[in-house]
Order: sequence, then C-alpha cells, then structure tokens
Amino acid sequence: MEESPVDVTSNLEMAKLNSVDQTQLILARLMEGGQEDDDTCLELDRLTKLLTDEFERKNKGEPICDVIDDVCVDTIFGYLDMRQAESVRGHAVLTASAYLKAAGDKASDSLHTFFFDRVKKGTYDDYIVAFCVASAIFPIAPDVMADIFLSEGFLPSLDPLMRRKWKSRKVETACLEMLNAASMNAQCREAIQKYCTDWLEEVVDQDPNELSKAIHSVDPGVHVTQGSIAMKRHSETVQNLAAVILAKLRAVPSAQPTAEGTEPRIQQATTSIEDLSKMFSSMLIRDPESGKRHSVEGLAYATIQPTVKEEVARNTELLTALIKILADAPAKSPLMYGALSIFVNLTRYQPAQSEEQKKMAQLKAYANAAGKLAAPNPLNDDDHVSERCKRVFEARIVPVLVTHSRHGSAASLNLVVSIISALSVTTSLRGQLAQQGAVNLLIAAFTALPDSESQAKRTAAQALARILISTDPALVFGGTRARPQNSAIRPLIYILPSDPAAETRDLLPTFEALMALTNLASTDDDTRTTIIRNAWPEIEEQLLSSNPMISKAAVELICNLTQCLEGVALYADDTPQAANRLHILLALADAEDEGTRSAAGGALASLTGYEAIVTGIIKRKRGVEVVLGLCAEENEDLRHRGVFIVYNMVACEGDIGKNARKEVRENNGIEVLKECAKKSRRAEVVEVTIQALKVLLEQD
Repeated sequence: MEESPVDVTSNLEMAKLNSVDQTQLILARLMEGGQEDDDTCLELDRLTKLLTDEFERKNKGEPICDVIDDVCVDTIFGYLDMRQAESVRGHAVLTASAYLKAAGDKASDSLHTFFFDRVKKGTYDDYIVAFCVASAIFPIAPDVMADIFLSEGFLPSLDPLMRRKWKSRKVETACLEMLNAASMNAQCREAIQKYCTDWLEEVVDQDPNELSKAIHSVDPGVHVTQGSIAMKRHSETVQNLAAVILAKLRAVPSAQPTAEGTEPRIQQATTSIEDLSKMFSSMLIRDPESGKRHSVEGLAYATIQPTVKEEVARNTELLTALIKILADAPAKSPLMYGALSIFVNLTRYQPAQSEEQKKMAQLKAYANAAGKLAAPNPLNDDDHVSERCKRVFEARIVPVLVTHSRHGSAASLNLVVSIISALSVTTSLRGQLAQQGAVNLLIAAFTALPDSESQAKRTAAQALARILISTDPALVFGGTRARPQNSAIRPLIYILPSDPAAETRDLLPTFEALMALTNLASTDDDTRTTIIRNAWPEIEEQLLSSNPMISKAAVELICNLTQCLEGVALYADDTPQAANRLHILLALADAEDEGTRSAAGGALASLTGYEAIVTGIIKRKRGVEVVLGLCAEENEDLRHRGVFIVYNMVACEGDIGKNARKEVRENNGIEVLKECAKKSRRAEVVEVTIQALKVLLEQD
C-alpha cells in the first residue's frame, strides 16, 4: 500500500520564508480546505504563533496583519462553525483570539463587518456561521462582541427568525449558544430580557406531544439550504438551551429595577426558576448523556436561588447523577466547572457579619425594595446549609473531589476547597472527611495554589484546621501514610495572622489554627520543635490578644510546646526575653478566664521542673502569690496544677529550693495547702499536696 503524499513545504522550507510569506501560505491552505482535521489544526496553530509573535513584537518589522484581508478573516472565522470538528474549533478559537490581539481595532472592524454581512444574507448557513462566531468570540473579547450584539435592530430581528414555521435545528442551536454566551454580560442580559424573553418562554413551554403548539404564524419563507434540518417543532436540545438562558435571566437580578408605578397592568405568565430547575433535573436523571452540558450549566445558575438549593439537595437521585457527571467530567472542562459550581452553591454558608454590617445590609435591602424591607431567606440560614452539606457528603462527593484536585487548575481547586471547607463546618463530618482523604487534599491544594490566590489558600488552611481540631493526628498521619504530620503545620501558620485583605477582622481562623496546632503539639517533640521554629513570634503575639478566646488558645498551645526542650529553653534562658515570657505566663495564670488560668498553670507545671524557671518565679513580684492562688481555686483541676507547681518549687535542692520554701512560707503557703487538701477529693491532688506540705514543714 502506498504511503500518503508528504506535505510539499516542509517545516524547514517554511522556516526559510519570512513571516508575511508564511502567513500567506498558511491562509492559502486554510482557504483551500480538504485537509485532515489534524493538518488543519496544525496550520491554525502555525498562524496563531505568527500572530502571537506579531503582537509581542509591538509592530516591529513588517506587520502580517496587513495581508489578512476580509477574505482571510472570513476563512479564519469560518473554522468556528459548529459543523466543524470540535478539535478544529478549539484551535480556531486560539487563532481568532491571537488575531484580535494582534490586529487591534482593525480586527474589531473586520469582525463587525463579517458578522453583519452574514446576518444580512439571511440564509440558514450564514446565520449558523455568524452566530457560532459570536458565541466563540464573546468569552475572548466581551466588550467588542457586546457592542456588535447590542447594535440597533439586531436583537429584535431574532424574534421572526426563531418563530419561523419551518425550523432549522442548527440555526436555533447556534442562535441560542450566542445568547447563552452573551448573557454573561450585564448589558446584553438586559437586552435579552427585553427582546427575547417571550419567544424563549415559548420554546421552553412547547409540549413535545403537541406539534401544533410549535407552529407559528410568522414565516418569512427564507430559502432552506442543503444540509439544514427543517422541522415544525423545537428540538429537546434547543428547549434545554433556551431554559439555560432563562435560568441566567432569572437567577441574576436585573441591574435596572423597574420604577414604581411603571409595571404593566397585566403580567404575562413566566417560567419560574423552580420550573426551569425541575426541567434540568428531569433531563439529568432521565438521560444524563444527551443534554448534560446545558442542564448542568442551567442548574449552576438555578442553584443560586435558595428554593432550588433545597429541591436539588433533597433529590438523592439527582445528587447521585450530578456526582457521577462530575466524576466522569474531563479535568478543567466546562462540565467539571459547572458541576463543581452546583455543589458550591448547595454548600455555601452566608458570610459572618458584624452588627454594623448587618445594619448596612438591612438599609441597602430596604432601599432596593422601595421601602419594603425583605427578611433574609430562612433557607440560607446555617441549619439549612448544614443539612444540605450532610446530604451532599452522604452522596459520596469527597472521593470525587480528591480525584479532581490532583489534576485541577487554580480555579477548580478554588471550587473544590470551598466545598470541603463548607462540609468541615459540620463537626460530625470531620472524622469521615479525614478518612476519605480531605486532609491530604487540603494540604496539597494549599501548596499548589499560587500566592495570588490568598483567599483560597486561607480557606483551605481553615478547613484543614477544623478537621485537625476534631480528629486524632495519629489516625490521619500515622502508620504507612506518605504525607508527614509536619506538612500540616505551614498551612495552619498561614492563617494565624488576620487576613490583611479583609474589611473586618475575623478571628475565627486564628482561633481554629491555634486549636489545631495544639492538637498536633500533643503528639511528639519533632512536631513541637517544628511549630516553635516556624511560628513562635506569631504565637507570642496571639498570647497578648485582647480576645480572651484567642489568648486562651495560644496559652493552651504553649502548654503543649513546653513539653519539649526547645519550648523550655524559651523560658529558661538567662535573658531578658525569657524573663519577660515567664512574666506574661504568670500574668495569664492570674487571668479572669478560668480556661486561660488552667492552660497557663499547665505550662508552669511543666516548666517548674527546671531550676531556672523556679528562680524566675521567685524573683518575680507576686510570682509565688499567683502560684498559691491556683492552689486556692474552686476547680480541682486548677488546684492540681497549683500544688504540682508548688511541689516542683519547694522540692528543688540547694539554695534555689531553700529560697522557694522561704517564699512559699512567707506567703502563707502552708495554710493554703492545708485548705487545698481539705477541699480536694481526687487522690492524686491530695497526694501531691501532702508531699509539698511535708517538704515545707521540714526544717531547712
């Protein structure tokens, strides 16, 4: 069998030509057509590179855009036709994008001319190409395309086109794809709402079992070109796409509210967002393969509404179908983003607000409602969101998210992290989240996300903190697991300071990070040492927080950190800094908050095993008095800490012990310990108290 002929002009021969000649040769091949799809993609890629190089050169040298005339533009844009292979269209989008950048205003004018020339011709074939180009260009150059889309007379002209007696499925699909892309723009969305809503409603409401409802009186009788699929009713795909557009119009409120008193007396019945969501849900359950892209996109918008969130979350069959779609969706695909967006909407908690923010929100709502103050929707409250999170979790979304996180972009990781973060709010789910791989997911996501995504990194770190607060680190990191425990420390340290970009200071991430670090610090000296070396200055700063919960959490962490030698050294060194740290710890042992006193007492109980600490307490004014105050507490745990500290001090040998015993006696320590022994019921507390009393009652 003979081999296929080799391309006449090899890559080496192409390299010998200048950029203008290369461009002309490539365009000639693209105009000729008849190539295999792979060859067409290759030519488009070559042209894209030449145009990109032209843009980067900033018009230095001979510009290749000068040789791209209207015929060439027609050729490039022609490859965006929906009837081209998907791979060809993908490469053509890149080429069109490069041309728009390189040619600037000339490209914008060429696009305008191309679009309206095709529309004026009025054949189905021309409509298809024009609409396909518009839908492809909208995401690339939204401002340029919006100007074209909003040109006077264009949108009203779509009404008779969509209401023709004989319909072309491809024309309708291309037109709706254009409207779908345009609806991402606020001004275009307003225009679609004004000119297209009526016939979009008719498309959606068509009963597939009654063809007569789909036959309209308007029929300009335009010539149907060969290859068009002519019919007297809208296809199910067209109906679904129209529903997606309506969902966007319903879900995103109008930026221009109707003035009071200008509403029409008779309101036309409209398809509600709830009806549209049921349509999408039904299609995903009944036939998930046929229209899943549009149905998922529609639900991604519909689930912004609280009532739709509840309906979707309570539909177990639909949740299962959505998770399967997400599991099967290619990485970084629109389908994946759409499915993730649905779950983000279902699980999103309302942001916490200060009292001042609540008042401002109420005033804004009152103003927008023209004097009618709307109460917050109860379906958005924390209890309803928590219940939705449980249902989503029970549908086994976490393993799917773990898989997607390994191949995701920064945008998809942001969505994945948001979902896991919402699930982690529910305490009862945290252990299962850890079992299903959420901890590894969050650590990996934190590492992979760039510094520019600081909010997503903070969200991942806070979710990690919540899970580690409620789970045994040995179960998460122990055994043969590849990820070491210390890998969780860096994300937790990241959220110890408040978010510098936030308008109001949120201390919850700081508190949860301190609690998680405390849990990690309860395990081994290697972890404690790593925390001290990487986070000590920040921990000390939180120790002095004006918020008692933060201060208490910081002391509890220090209590665990002082179990290792590096932690002891911070207080036992013969330096002013060490003396000041001990002074702060003693002050916290005398704080108003019982939990803070308990944590500080625990740290002192560990530290007083070292003579340098005992000396520091003796030298500090009221140092011994504070320790004896712990012995007189009503809480037996606190008394236990107090008498343990006293015993450590008075049991020291040499002059240090002698001075300690003297200070305790002079501060009425013997009577305090006797009273402590009488009040205590636990054997271990009584035993330590009696041992301390024996030492004090002996003559030095």
